Amino acid sequence: MSTHGSVQGGPSRTASVASNPSVTSSGRGRSGSVGSVGSVGSLGSVGSVGSVTSRISSDSKEGELCHVEYILVAEFEVDQGPLMEHQYPNAISGDEHMLAELMLPDQAHLYEQDWTVFFLHRDAEQLEGKHFDPTGQPPLIYVLNLVITKHDATVKRGAKVKAMAICTRHPFLHIYKPILLLALEEYFKFPVTETLEKLYTAVNEMDLSYMPHLSVLESQILASSDNKEMFSEKFEEMINNPVIPQRSPSAASHLYNGDGLMMKSNGDGPKKAATYIDLSSGRRNGLFALNRDTHEFESRVVYNGIPIPVKIPVAILPETVGDFSLIQLITTFSTPHSQTPQPFPLHPHLTTNGPYTHPIIVLVNALLTQKRVVFLGKGKPSGEVVDHVLAACALASGGTLRGFTRHAFPYTDLSKVDELLRVPGFIAGVKNPAFANHDDWWDILCNIDTGRIKISPSIKQPQPSDLLKTTFNFTGTNIPDTGDNAFMDDVLHCIASRFGENAVRARWRDWIIRFTRMAAAFEEVVYGVSALWIGREDSLAVKGHGYVWPDENTKMRDLQANASRIEGWCNTRSYYAYVQDLGNLYTAKPIKSLDLHHQLDRLRTLRLSHFASSEIFHALHAATTSNEAVNQVLCCIPEYQGGVFPIAVGLFHPYQKTRFATVEILERLRDHMAGRHFFNSMNRFQKLAFVRLKGERDIFVAQQQQAGVGLGLAMEAAVNAGGSPILGVNGK
Repeated sequence: MSTHGSVQGGPSRTASVASNPSVTSSGRGRSGSVGSVGSVGSLGSVGSVGSVTSRISSDSKEGELCHVEYILVAEFEVDQGPLMEHQYPNAISGDEHMLAELMLPDQAHLYEQDWTVFFLHRDAEQLEGKHFDPTGQPPLIYVLNLVITKHDATVKRGAKVKAMAICTRHPFLHIYKPILLLALEEYFKFPVTETLEKLYTAVNEMDLSYMPHLSVLESQILASSDNKEMFSEKFEEMINNPVIPQRSPSAASHLYNGDGLMMKSNGDGPKKAATYIDLSSGRRNGLFALNRDTHEFESRVVYNGIPIPVKIPVAILPETVGDFSLIQLITTFSTPHSQTPQPFPLHPHLTTNGPYTHPIIVLVNALLTQKRVVFLGKGKPSGEVVDHVLAACALASGGTLRGFTRHAFPYTDLSKVDELLRVPGFIAGVKNPAFANHDDWWDILCNIDTGRIKISPSIKQPQPSDLLKTTFNFTGTNIPDTGDNAFMDDVLHCIASRFGENAVRARWRDWIIRFTRMAAAFEEVVYGVSALWIGREDSLAVKGHGYVWPDENTKMRDLQANASRIEGWCNTRSYYAYVQDLGNLYTAKPIKSLDLHHQLDRLRTLRLSHFASSEIFHALHAATTSNEAVNQVLCCIPEYQGGVFPIAVGLFHPYQKTRFATVEILERLRDHMAGRHFFNSMNRFQKLAFVRLKGERDIFVAQQQQAGVGLGLAMEAAVNAGGSPILGVNGK
């Protein structure tokens, strides 16, 4: 069998299409709920472009607990075209013919194997508020589809073309590819419902009872770390007690993954996992082997007696669907620009560094300001087009923002262009070169073949608001440097130095977070208040919040440089979704008494007085009293930014009480399951200082106890030792 594309031998084509709201379908076999088709998000009715909106049956208790909810089979008939052959365990209502067309894309017969992906939107009326994400939208159903062509001289046109699709709630749908390959081969031999039933049973018996559940903060820590043993204690905990754990407060308010992993239960209690020996794992604990890499949970699917290993990502950040590469996306459009730079026509939202703004920055600006973006790959496999579209969604999200994937159409064709144009701010992947000749269809054209990005001459030129002109004396000319080109040089250096995909994603996450924090400062300067910061300044233990600048002039210069794209972003879907997410996160996070990002950035970047730095260390000491509080601190000091270094500097503070407070903070990190890795990353000089100060602190506490002071009061006395921090009496 010849191979095409990059994954399992087939080019991965992805389509996401929203179906006509007036169409109904009865399906074949047992029928699910039948009715009109809903809308995509808040867009109203859109046409057949990218993500099918169908009524998904929600009255089945079994479906609520399944990893895979539906299995679809379609066949191409020479006389009738694409036909839906089976829908198991019951039918998905909606346009059945459209589903068949999505499963059998154009020119699928040219490949022995071909992959597609598309999305199904649940009907909000059917869910009745159950399983909605925090913004009130029903979660997507992700569909992984495989098409196989079997050449046979005895049939018309000499080939049989069949497609099989798995519909799952999980965005990591790529784990099902090897199972789908085996199942469709089996279906060619035995085209009966029992074959689908066998597949449905196998994938839904995948055991996740040993998979740890991470809170939002823990997911962020794991995603930003390369340490393969981060949170290994959680895996050991689940092995010893494979029971569905009670989620922590922040996990209960998970902001980004409304499609959370479901555990199977028989109603009489939690389902115990079948034990087995996983030969691919490194360490054994009884009959269950611990994962070599805690970023992935190793399980297996037994299909037809064949155990198929699968690796499931443990930390899933928003807008992450399938397996894609940011490095591939950045390299595609950076290489031609670095060799022969070409100027862009000026646009205030897009060319934030002038005509020679880096193409990737132009792309990100377009996504943030909700422009229409088209990826064209005439001479590339469909899988490459798809990967670029999904990577672009993740790039603009940075694991923080949302609203891109729901309106992305990773693969579409010319016949659906009218419906595509009804969607504001779409992100589409195409192969038809006709798109390049219609600049009124798109605002940004990313040509994968040439590696060039083009701004449409038909794009509208926004005018700065009156408030913007008044606040910054804004004229649109002589804009200060944003630093984006220097940032891209750093990213390209990471790629050239083979730092890896995780390092590149982490840097983009930092860039997006920096952008949102600057946007909050921009709103406060221009409008007097910001929806991107929740809290009251007078309620903070240490005053100050938001992004940190060395001085007011630098702040105003940076805000002026970023003013246009910030103003463009503030009226988009991702902005409003982020405001909602911030509200949920504020409710869930344990430390509300200070802005951790702000205070740790002050320690990291500014030269503070002894008193100012002492205030921060003592506020941290008072706040880090729980595991979730430590998690919140660790999210602000990722390992690639020096880790615990800005806190460890407190070991050398001139005030003794501040040094002792720092020792206790580091002890709490050392005793925390994730913090211990940060603690171990301290250099030898810092560790020696810690050991010495810990000894001094212990002697002081022992002396206090001998004087009749309880342990708790003695520890408090150690932190408060040293007299006045302003005068430094007995504290130097």
